[in-house]
Amino acid sequence: MTPLFQNITLIRQEGIATLTISRPTKMNALSVKTLEELQAAIQEVYDDPAIKGLIVTGEGDKAFVAGADIAEFADLTQVNSRKFAERGQELFAMFENCPKPTLAAINGYALGGGCELAMACHLRVAVESARLGQPEVNLGLIPGYGGTQRLTQLVGKGKAFELILTGEPITATEAHRLGLVNHVVKDLPELRAKAEEILRKIIAKAPLAVEMSINCINAVFNEEENGYYTEANSFSICCKSEDFKEGTKAFLERRKPNFVGK
Repeated sequence: MTPLFQNITLIRQEGIATLTISRPTKMNALSVKTLEELQAAIQEVYDDPAIKGLIVTGEGDKAFVAGADIAEFADLTQVNSRKFAERGQELFAMFENCPKPTLAAINGYALGGGCELAMACHLRVAVESARLGQPEVNLGLIPGYGGTQRLTQLVGKGKAFELILTGEPITATEAHRLGLVNHVVKDLPELRAKAEEILRKIIAKAPLAVEMSINCINAVFNEEENGYYTEANSFSICCKSEDFKEGTKAFLERRKPNFVGK
């Protein structure tokens, strides 16, 4: 049963769930309450077999997520701030490690925790007017929800240094050039259409193969995991699946496969 949310919505349509951060008067900033609701929502995506893919976006045309709710930072100390960061990292790791494809549809400013949330998703599409960045240095802070790690993975060490140390945001076009976003579109209708187009292509494939691919790609950045071992093991899991049998049979019979996720 879907929980009752105050700061987000979770809507399902033909296998695709859309999670919308809905605090437009606060530029969709991530309050503690919002983070709790995000955790409940992403857990629901994991648990609901009817959900095949997830779009994450913000309400309105100004902000995806313009950062954390700064008013809640005032009480942070060296002691409680570590747990604060670790909880955020654990939450965003759920988006990154989700066995179903997650896509950030960046409809406006994606700054601070908003940029970190977008980077935790597997794919990113942005409108031309969007701005992305990690401005925490302007508050005497650093990204705390995985931003130092994921930004470096996506754009490289040198550019990550520049973006984090200056705190300057970049345009969607520049983010695309750097590999931070996959596609840039003109407006919100195109954003929704492109996000759905990409996810529908993915969820039409064998679900187990999609899940195993996600695991293997994430293994590249896990120092405790041998990515080649993960790949070989995942390959063998796919080969014993019903979907592998169906996929090869459909190819030989020159028809579309009917994958069932087993």
